[in-house]
Amino acid sequence: MSASGQPAAPTAFRHLRLLTYNIQVGIPTRRYRDYLTHGWKHLLPSPERMGNLDRIAALIADYDIIGLQETDAGSLRSHFLNQTEYLALRAGLPYWNHQTNRRLGHLGQHSLGLIARQPPRELDCVPLPGRVRGRGAMVARFGGSDDEVLVIVTHLALGSRTRLQQMDFLARLVGHHPRAVVMADFNCTPHSPEMRHLIAHTGLRLADGTAPSYPSWKPARPIDHILVTPALSVREARVLPVPYSDHLPVAVEVCLPERCLPHTDHTDRETAP
Repeated sequence: MSASGQPAAPTAFRHLRLLTYNIQVGIPTRRYRDYLTHGWKHLLPSPERMGNLDRIAALIADYDIIGLQETDAGSLRSHFLNQTEYLALRAGLPYWNHQTNRRLGHLGQHSLGLIARQPPRELDCVPLPGRVRGRGAMVARFGGSDDEVLVIVTHLALGSRTRLQQMDFLARLVGHHPRAVVMADFNCTPHSPEMRHLIAHTGLRLADGTAPSYPSWKPARPIDHILVTPALSVREARVLPVPYSDHLPVAVEVCLPERCLPHTDHTDRETAP
C-alpha cells in the first residue's frame, strides 16, 4: 500500500542483457595447433581480423552491457585501431571505454573493454594485485546513486595464488552491494577455492551455471562467467557457440527494477581516461 492508503503501483521491471567475452584480440582459433601456427597474429596484422571483429560486433549489438577481455587499444597487430571503440561503433552502441593494463608500444596494448547502451554514472579503472603487474578491473556504476547497478569487468591471473589475492580484492570492491555484476575471464572453475572465496564474501552467485566456455572448438573448462547478487533475478543464461575467439561468450539476461537503469538517448562516444 502507498502512504495514501491506496494500493501501491506495481514495480516496473526491465530486462537487462549482459555479455562477457574474451575476444583474443580478434583472432579466431579452431584447434590447439593454431596457437603455434597462428601465433604471429598476436604481433602482426591479419587480413581476416577485421572481418572477425565485424562478426563480433554483430553478435554484441543485441546486448545492453558488454565486458570484453583481451582487446587491443591500438597497435600494429590491431591495425592501430582501438578494438573496443571499433566494436561499439560497428554494433551501434553509444558508450564505450577501455582500460589498458599492459602497454607494449607498437607491439600491443593489452586492454579490457566496456561497451554499453547507456553511460555509467561513474567509471573507475583500478589495478589488480599480483606479483606481476598488468591485470586490472573496470568498475562502472549505472543508474542513480540510490538504485545503482555495480558492474565490474576483469580478467584474472593464471596462477591460483595470485587469483586468490585478486578475488579478495574483488570481494572488497563488491562488498555488500545489493545489485552487483562481475563479468570476467576468471581463469578458474566455479569449484576452485578462489571462486568459493569470492562467493562466500559477497553473496554473488553464478548466473550462468557451470557450462564450459574454453576452448571454443571443444569446450571443456567453465572459466568465463557472469556473477550477480540475488537482487538481480536471472531470466536466461547461456554460452554462445560462436567460433570468433579461443573462448566462447557468456550471455545472461537479468530482471531488475526499471528505476535502476533509466532509458536514455545518450549518443556520445567516450574514450578511456
